[in-house]
Amino acid sequence: MKWKGRRQSGNLDDRRGMSKGKLAAGGGIVVTIIVLALNFFGGETGQQLAPIVEQLGNSQTVQQTEQRELTAQEKEMGKFMATVLADTEDVWNQIFAQNNIGDYKEPAMVLFTDAVSTGCGNASSASGPFYCPADQKVYMDLAFFDELKTRFGAKGGDFAIAYVTAHEIGHHVQTLLRTSQKVTQLQRQNRSEANRLSVALELQADFYAGLWAHYNQEYLEEGDIEEALSAANAVGDDAIQKRTQGDVVPDSFTHGTSEQRMKWFMKGYKTGDIRQGDTFSEILN
Repeated sequence: MKWKGRRQSGNLDDRRGMSKGKLAAGGGIVVTIIVLALNFFGGETGQQLAPIVEQLGNSQTVQQTEQRELTAQEKEMGKFMATVLADTEDVWNQIFAQNNIGDYKEPAMVLFTDAVSTGCGNASSASGPFYCPADQKVYMDLAFFDELKTRFGAKGGDFAIAYVTAHEIGHHVQTLLRTSQKVTQLQRQNRSEANRLSVALELQADFYAGLWAHYNQEYLEEGDIEEALSAANAVGDDAIQKRTQGDVVPDSFTHGTSEQRMKWFMKGYKTGDIRQGDTFSEILN
């Protein structure tokens, strides 16, 4: 992705130089790579992560223990993340204006190491990247992307990170459009459909990530879309279950299969039309 020398967002809060105390496992939460994988792209989606974050907040204490200078590589990554965030701001401001949706309220992004305090409670890096609707911020421990590559077989690359960022921003868009709130209400009314509603919400966030890529094509380089698809493939429910437990249980899916995640990302990328992102009709019918 072509990013150097371009505008960087002022909405990035880089806390990576702050080392946090260890989180004591509470409420039955086991902080493992499996938890990280199962909650990948969590945030508000289907309420998969929010209860965990809230539970962590109720049962654990996060304390700052030390502060250090970021390495040159870490500083460079911070600039990259600020550029990607700026791109999402430009694109979604444009999409909202073109479709007469209203004003796009830009979210903040917090980069952290190990643990972080959020509007949804305290969380560890095992939560994976997530969006907190309470404070309308995206939280990321960038070490996650090493795990995504080494443990889950994704290609890696800067656009894989950009895809994850765009997906989480997609959850912010769903909050602004009140899609997430409606889904939460439906899940409470019909618990038997809760998982499928969650899948539809996650796939729509993938669609929004593809939509962002469509509008950002002038900055794409050869291989970028393949990096995004590799990441989407790696975090499909079926791929994660097969890798972590050996078998696949479709009824337990909350994020969608690898095929579905790649399909909806590409639909957003190819159409460039926010009106084509009705994942709910397909998943619930």
